[in-house]
Amino acid sequence: MFTTGFKFFFGLTIALAIGAVAYGYSTGGEHVGPVTLGWKGGVGDHVGYLVLIGGAFASACFAGIIVAFRDADPAAQSHYMGVEAIAPTTPVTGSFWPVVGAFGGAAMVLGLVLGPAVFVLGLVICSLVAIEWTMDAWADRATGDAGANKALRDRIMAPFEIPVAGALGVAVMALAASRIFLNATKLGAVVWAGLIAVTIFGLGILYAARPKMNKNVIAGLVLAVGVAVIAGGIVTAVDGQRDFEHHSEHHGDDHGEEHGEDHSEEGEASE
Repeated sequence: MFTTGFKFFFGLTIALAIGAVAYGYSTGGEHVGPVTLGWKGGVGDHVGYLVLIGGAFASACFAGIIVAFRDADPAAQSHYMGVEAIAPTTPVTGSFWPVVGAFGGAAMVLGLVLGPAVFVLGLVICSLVAIEWTMDAWADRATGDAGANKALRDRIMAPFEIPVAGALGVAVMALAASRIFLNATKLGAVVWAGLIAVTIFGLGILYAARPKMNKNVIAGLVLAVGVAVIAGGIVTAVDGQRDFEHHSEHHGDDHGEEHGEDHSEEGEASE
């Protein structure tokens, strides 16, 4: 009998292996190279192909471990625990990771046409979704107490999620703000920088002054500001940068022209 975890990771293994073969042929793979791991021909883009094959191998290892130790198998667990039946667990909570995974999958498909960078971005998104979704599914069935399940998941994943999410958030906000500044005029860039800074500072003051305020309100305000900045960065990035004037070159040319005129006047005087 195959466990639920084995079915998931086995299906993920097949999907990654098929994706590796398709990616190999779409990026210049020759003969049966993508199918034979490069033994009989080229595999195309090595980075993307190796990442997909590595993911398939890791997923296959997880599937083997899960089926070997009978993870999430009620009969095996009750046998080793010495009880007749395992206590029922709480229903699985809703998750938004499938939606994020859909964006990652779409980016991978588009990357086959647009280029390796977009494909790798989609692959990273799908990899993060696989890890987070797996941990959510495991934590939901860890015990019969929903509060204990959440605390257990946060205890394992929070030390990794908080620094990574913070770094990504800062990087995305900085990149989006830089696109806005490069698109605006000199005065406009100063105004936008001041507006963004005042907004962030104001949210910090609000959170410090009202520590008992509903966290959902604070999260909604932060999310609204973040979405506005990111949307502005996308729009200005599409519109392009403003024209920059290189004053040093113009000054140099004017200086050279003045010297040229002086030399010509000296030549005429000598004649």
